[in-house]
Amino acid sequence: MGERQVEFRNVSFRYQEDMPWVLRDVSFTIGPDEWVAVIGHNGSGKSTIAKLMNGLLFPQEGEILVDGMPVNEETIWDVRKQVGMVFQNPDNQFVGTTVKDDVAFGMENHGMPRELMLERIKESLSAVGMSDYEQQEPHRLSGGQKQRVAIASVLAVSPKFIILDEATAMLDPKGRKEIMNTVHRVQEERDLSLITITHDLHEVTQSSRVIVMNKGEVWMQGSPRDVFSKKEHLQEIGLDTPFVSKLADHLKAEGVPLTREPLNHQELLEELWTSRSIM
Repeated sequence: MGERQVEFRNVSFRYQEDMPWVLRDVSFTIGPDEWVAVIGHNGSGKSTIAKLMNGLLFPQEGEILVDGMPVNEETIWDVRKQVGMVFQNPDNQFVGTTVKDDVAFGMENHGMPRELMLERIKESLSAVGMSDYEQQEPHRLSGGQKQRVAIASVLAVSPKFIILDEATAMLDPKGRKEIMNTVHRVQEERDLSLITITHDLHEVTQSSRVIVMNKGEVWMQGSPRDVFSKKEHLQEIGLDTPFVSKLADHLKAEGVPLTREPLNHQELLEELWTSRSIM
């Protein structure tokens, strides 16, 4: 086993010996084609998880396997072919003078042949709707456009896993929505696994599974519906729940029968229609 998955086995991590553990005995597996959202308050260890997956950090205890391959200094470049990462601030990711150079950079690092690179640049920019911007200078782009180019650069290397580490945090709601739609479409077209480290509850409701981190430990994991139905528990560890979830609670308190935890407005409306026709 181990093909097409990322596995954390009893991973513990701290930044220095005399510092507290940031992660403690963390274990989980992310399988093929999954969209897993990792949530938790600041300092819960979620961004550290992203950096460990990509070999930017190494754990002091436990091990991380990508595609059955242990992540360490020797395997790091192979790991990075499989696991691509998009960060919060796109400006820190740009290295090229044009969008095209920028998308080429990651592939150059992996020593890909030129013909393949040109083909991949076209494919990746087209996948994120940025084909017309090949010759543009990155700093002239909007925040959302920069994030699309950052995603294209990751796609060009053709990974099996893409991590978005708070990658929509600096965008406005419209830009955020566009990026998530882009990523979701690409995920389905390319059979990728997607790992999103996020504060955006709407993003979380779209995922297939949620890992809730608290004080460096996996506090809970399950479908978004399971997780958001435990509102009181989430609030205890300082996490919010979607507006629709709160509204559903108020309705239940007023005696409106709802059969399941709605994840979005559409589902809530359907629930209300159903309960209305029963009443």
